[in-house]
Formats: sequence, C-alpha cells, structure tokens
Amino acid sequence: MFTGIVEEAGLVRAVTRRGQGWSMAVDAGALASGTKPGDSVAVNGCCLTVTEAAGKQLVFDLLDETREKTNLRTIQPGGRVNLEGSLRGDGKVGGHFVTGHIDGTAEVLRWARSGEDWELEVGVPAGLERYLVPKGCVAIDGISLTIGKVKGRKFNVWIIPHTHEVTTLKERQEGDKVNLECDLLAKYVEKMTRGKK
Repeated sequence: MFTGIVEEAGLVRAVTRRGQGWSMAVDAGALASGTKPGDSVAVNGCCLTVTEAAGKQLVFDLLDETREKTNLRTIQPGGRVNLEGSLRGDGKVGGHFVTGHIDGTAEVLRWARSGEDWELEVGVPAGLERYLVPKGCVAIDGISLTIGKVKGRKFNVWIIPHTHEVTTLKERQEGDKVNLECDLLAKYVEKMTRGKK
C-alpha cells in the first residue's frame, strides 16, 4: 500500500532480459537507505518487489505482463521513474490509498503551463471513465492527484510547481502514456451496488 506521494525520481541504470521476465536497476537516491530485498516500492505507480539492494541502487524483476500493461515497457537506461516506499503503519497518509496495481495506461492529451501551475489532460481506456469524478482521487505514474474536470473519457488535473519539479511529470509530452490507478473506493462501491436499484 502507498499514498501517492513520490519520494524520489530515480534514474534507471539498466533494463535487461532475465529468464521469462525483465530486470530493472534504478539509482533510488535517499529512498534506497534502509530498503532491502523483499520490500515493496512503487515504480511509476507499479508495486514492485526489490530483488537486490546495493548502495543507492535497487533492482526489480518485472513480469512480461507488467511491462505490457504499463509504461515501464518504454523505460530505457537514462530515463527516470517515480519512486515511493510502501506505507508504514506509523506514517502519514498525505495523498490517498494507492495499491500499486495499475488499471491501464492513459494518453497525455494536453500538458501546458497555466499561470503558476500546469494543467495535465489525459484520455483513459474505455471502461475506466466510470471511476472518474470531479474532486475524486487518481494516481498518475504513482502520483496522488485530485481530478478537476471530467468529460467523457478525458479528465484534467492541476499540477503545482513542486510536483512538477520533483516528479517525472516535467519530462512528459503530449502523446506519452502514463500509468493510471483509479480510486480503490470507487471500485468497491461499484461492486457492492452492482445490480441494486
């Protein structure tokens, strides 16, 4: 479990084929301190298990399915990824509850400066729009954000300068794919009310 508050924008050092999957080595900066094999870390919002830890470098194994269903398939050495360690029982929940289980990739439709802030508009895969409501929660590349306007399969979020500066969002361009995790509460409400009048 995570909160969507990014701790580091880690630098990818290597992505290699390993058996039936892939291995990704990331310079995790300060987040690596105290992180050990077996720990969970959100990488661009995907919950991954640390398989090796040495100094500031963390290594993760990725299944083919994880790469296929997320934007990690396009990550190359030299790229950056958002990192967040798992939620501690005695920690603050500054964002919202994020599981690290990606629902799909969304396309960046608009990414532009708006006054002091930035506006990000994305288009979501068919079926996921039912989880989007104004002022609701969403995680984009592991970042906890508040939904602004919703129109069909498009929605926007406002990005403050701090979030723009400390996450990988500043490197995004229109047409890029971002990992999307919809609010867990919305999914449970849908299941519990399905078929009820």
